Amino acid sequence: MKNFGFFLMAILGLVILLTSCGREETGDLIGVMERPTWNGINPYGMVYVPSGTLHIGQSDQELFSTYNQKPKAISIQGFFMDDTEVTNNEYRQFIHWVRDSLAHTEMGDFITDDYGNDRLDWEYELDYSDETLDNMYYQGDMVLNGKRELDTRQFNYEYQWVDWKKASSREEQVRAALIEKDEVNVYPDTLVWIRDFSYSYNEPMTRNYFWHPAFDDYPVVGVNWKQAKAFTHWRTKYWNMYKGEEQPNTEEFRLPTETEWEYAARGGRDMAPYPWGGYYMRNTKGCLLGNFKPGRGNYPEDGGFYTVKADAYFANDYGLYNMSGNVSEWTETAFHPNAYSHVHDLNPDLKYDAKDDDPEAFKRKVIRGGSWKDIAYYCQTGTRHWEYQDTTKSYVGFRCALTFLGRSANDFR
Repeated sequence: MKNFGFFLMAILGLVILLTSCGREETGDLIGVMERPTWNGINPYGMVYVPSGTLHIGQSDQELFSTYNQKPKAISIQGFFMDDTEVTNNEYRQFIHWVRDSLAHTEMGDFITDDYGNDRLDWEYELDYSDETLDNMYYQGDMVLNGKRELDTRQFNYEYQWVDWKKASSREEQVRAALIEKDEVNVYPDTLVWIRDFSYSYNEPMTRNYFWHPAFDDYPVVGVNWKQAKAFTHWRTKYWNMYKGEEQPNTEEFRLPTETEWEYAARGGRDMAPYPWGGYYMRNTKGCLLGNFKPGRGNYPEDGGFYTVKADAYFANDYGLYNMSGNVSEWTETAFHPNAYSHVHDLNPDLKYDAKDDDPEAFKRKVIRGGSWKDIAYYCQTGTRHWEYQDTTKSYVGFRCALTFLGRSANDFR
């Protein structure tokens, strides 16, 4: 009987303890209760790249002796990265979202949310044969062979971001002065296939590469740095729209920094000149391991005349495809010839949001990985190269990154 009494007292004490934990008015320091839970995420199509140390810089002879990539030891925080370059079909999802948002706006499909804000009604089914949407199509002498075609010049995406560097200055800042805005036409430049190559018949690629289902799983090209940035903003917005309000927002999707890209490309093999770790673009059987230009006038030997599917060839040890060859990739980083001499060794990056009226040299952004039309040197993991942020090329694409929140998974050993 005595044991039963002790049992009742223990149950009563447990009940009191549990009920007291649900209240903040206990006088104890227990933190804010009913906070959202966070178990991490695993974004579809992305792989985790664990935190680690990297010796950045050229792992082979620098052909031009410009000393643009002096060796340096750095540390990189864990992050997620797309296992392939963003494909035509994935980018087309962005195009269709922008197209549908314009159509909903034209149709007046708005609803008022709980906070009194007017928002687009995405549940309303669109009928593109409706005459109300005629303004979205080419009119008059712009019509070709009587086809009803959408005017892609209207496919503009407006977005905002915070200038965190300005916000971190010791000067007192007005919030409005920290918010940057941009409006970008998001449709790829399909004419790059003709513009990039003089006296060369590439019109079929211009007409078909972005539209034909044969190229759905090929990397999108003809996208400049600003369009790639707009895509990452939309991807974050799209993710947050459908993940549910009960979960806190994730970090934002973004372009990888230059050093993140190099770290991911090496696949855990420090100083490896190529993602597979070897010193050559061929394996022991003589098979080419990437899509590049093996020799003068020789494009198809590696199995791809132009680009190949985004998941072609073998992935590196992190599960990333085509980090060398296929298409070069935009990074977040502004190009400076001697950047490695002055960037920090903790998550190094060099940012500069160049304005339209800035000098051309300020608009250079780092691209990495080499492409289908490049020689092997540009496919090396340590080779730096650049393009102007407002230019489009038939050999430059991109992939997204997402910072991992919490303790890095590689700490659990």
